[in-house]
Amino acid sequence: MARHDALTELANRVLFRERLDQRLAELERRGGSGAVLCLDLDRFKAVNDTLGHLAGDALLREIAHRLKATLRGEDIVARFGGDEFAVLLHQSDGPERAMLVAGRLIEAVQAPIILGAHEAEVGVSIGIALIPAHGDKAEVLLKRADLALYRAKDAGRNTFRFFEPAMDEEAEARRRLELDLRRALQRGEFELHYQPILDVATGTIASAEALVRWRHPSRGLVPPGAFIAAAEETGLIVPLGEWVLRAATHEARRWPEHVRVAVNVSTVQVRHGNLFPAVRAALDASGLSAERLELEITESVLMADDERASAVLHDLRSLGVRIALDDFGTGYSSLSYLRRFPFDKLKIDRSFLTEGSKAEAAAIVRAAASLGRGLGMIVTAEGVETQEQFDMAQAEGCTEVQGFLIGQPCPCGELRSRLRKSTAEPSLARQGRAHPRGR
Repeated sequence: MARHDALTELANRVLFRERLDQRLAELERRGGSGAVLCLDLDRFKAVNDTLGHLAGDALLREIAHRLKATLRGEDIVARFGGDEFAVLLHQSDGPERAMLVAGRLIEAVQAPIILGAHEAEVGVSIGIALIPAHGDKAEVLLKRADLALYRAKDAGRNTFRFFEPAMDEEAEARRRLELDLRRALQRGEFELHYQPILDVATGTIASAEALVRWRHPSRGLVPPGAFIAAAEETGLIVPLGEWVLRAATHEARRWPEHVRVAVNVSTVQVRHGNLFPAVRAALDASGLSAERLELEITESVLMADDERASAVLHDLRSLGVRIALDDFGTGYSSLSYLRRFPFDKLKIDRSFLTEGSKAEAAAIVRAAASLGRGLGMIVTAEGVETQEQFDMAQAEGCTEVQGFLIGQPCPCGELRSRLRKSTAEPSLARQGRAHPRGR
């Protein structure tokens, strides 16, 4: 019982490690080769969430049977937990057999599975480390097969990848970045820049989006694209997100009462379960009214955990916080989400203004603006960089515009100065001209 998985009756991690150590000792004495394969099911969570845990357990048992049936008797297959499996090929004959076996495993797994009255389909991603080419120690081989597995997932899933030396370098770079991020949080190296969002009707700034920057001691000002993904992968996005909420709400207290602050929210923050208390704590500490805080989410937040996301969004709405759907049109189920979630604002993705013909852009913006207005939402056009784009967004019914034409992200002091001027200046938008702020 201590060495086998109770659900699938496969070897567990303990027994797999014992057999791998034995095989490595044999290879050291007699020579030969082998391979370690790390497997992770694709779309298993969707089946588990939709059909329930009993169906999920039945699926795992069927997958275990298929994996075992595909392999030779001397090969070892184990379940490490959840939807993670591992295979030890006793004799790989170099990469050729490993490739052949990986292809057969993918084919076996992706065949439809009957679960009661339902038919389910899953896939599998596989990472491969060859023995001895990629290592002669169990820890090294498992780590390198796992790195190859991540590369397979990045490649589109339901495929396999071999370990490559560059993966070790990438893993080391990620580790250094994680350490740097942890130190940056401790040392207070992050700062917020704010990009203004213009109200088309009044020509004044209605809100500003808070965008995090990293003031690195040696690399200078680092944009979010260079570190946000790593922060999400390591979970550091949770404390970083809490800091952003505190800093943004504190800064917004210095702005005119009609100006709101927008903060981006990560999928990890919603999944972690602390977003609601973090928002409430930031509002309490800053004294900012909840109506002046907008939280921007993308469809990935909703797709990751529909029920949890819905509960969190409704809780936040009960505080008075505004919810915006960012990058509208780039996901898969925008229209259904608009019916099921309490959005106050729709932000049309910048690609619809910058790509394709003018006629296509106008038609898409017109449709999105009409949809948003019909549902009682503010509609913001993102990525407005030219006067022509501004005029089109205004003509097609957008209520707000955001982009370099309106203003680049800037430090808080510069934004405060801009807000004072915006309040005092005449309504430029009503005159048919955008605010004269270039790149």
